[in-house]
Amino acid sequence: MPVSQESMKIISSVRSNLESCLLGKEFEIQLLLTALLAGGHVLIEDVPGTGKTQLIKALAKSMQGDYRRIQCNPDILPSDITGVSVFHPRDEMFYFRPGPVMTNILLADEINRATTKTQSALLEVMEERSVTVDGETHELPHPFMLCATQNPIDFEGTYMLPEAQLDRFMLKLSLGYPDAATEKQLMYASKDGQLSDRLKPVTHMDTVSAIQREIRDIFIGEPVADYLLNITRSTREHPSVMLGASPRATLSFMNAAKAFAFLQQRDYVLPDDVKTLAPYVLSHRIMLRPEARLDNATPESVLDFILRQVKVPVQMGR
Repeated sequence: MPVSQESMKIISSVRSNLESCLLGKEFEIQLLLTALLAGGHVLIEDVPGTGKTQLIKALAKSMQGDYRRIQCNPDILPSDITGVSVFHPRDEMFYFRPGPVMTNILLADEINRATTKTQSALLEVMEERSVTVDGETHELPHPFMLCATQNPIDFEGTYMLPEAQLDRFMLKLSLGYPDAATEKQLMYASKDGQLSDRLKPVTHMDTVSAIQREIRDIFIGEPVADYLLNITRSTREHPSVMLGASPRATLSFMNAAKAFAFLQQRDYVLPDDVKTLAPYVLSHRIMLRPEARLDNATPESVLDFILRQVKVPVQMGR
């Protein structure tokens, strides 16, 4: 069943809201919405002050979603994220006190400043959409999206994310600095405070859930699906790669391609959708051999080589 024009109109309104908040970053906003609509999580790697937090706050506000923020640091404990069981002497019972993870949009700010033990607390959250405390499982609200930010790995006081956690992020992106004209525009636009504070909600999280279900039915033809699969499998076969993209990455890639096609006002996936998304879906999932790094190879350069080698199918939709 094709997605409705009404759904496209609603998401277009959300996109306009975000573009009015983060100026000059239309493509990056498309990527964020791609992950949201595909039911995935986003890792934003960038230097401080580029608007990462404001963008996520604006996303939650646009959809009237519950929003929580965790400021990660080496002292934060897993229970500070997931919640904890508290004993009430009067009732002689333990009660679950939810952590900030019980929300629709969770921002884990500077996630790579938390220890690996605390980072691991998010593995179940990201995959199962639930938390288990003292043997009892608690479901997260739906929809749920984790948006994590991190500083570049050469900054002091950071911990590299484990491969198992990186693989659970559907997309990794960077906002970057605005150009001079956009930054000047931002100076004048921000004279009355943060741009995100002026946003008005344009939809509701229940509506977003319904649109997510619609997007699952977006058509991806067999030639395009094979193209996507060949790209993913080639990351495992490249001689410079020690660990390539997993089957989970293949599924994330397909779901992201469907959501990206929807944002282009289409109900079918094109090879260009796959090629455009590949660096953002796959680069952070590629681990190179030590000797490849000595030759100045990077995950991005390996993926660029793969995209030039894998044959693009000739298909124009349905």
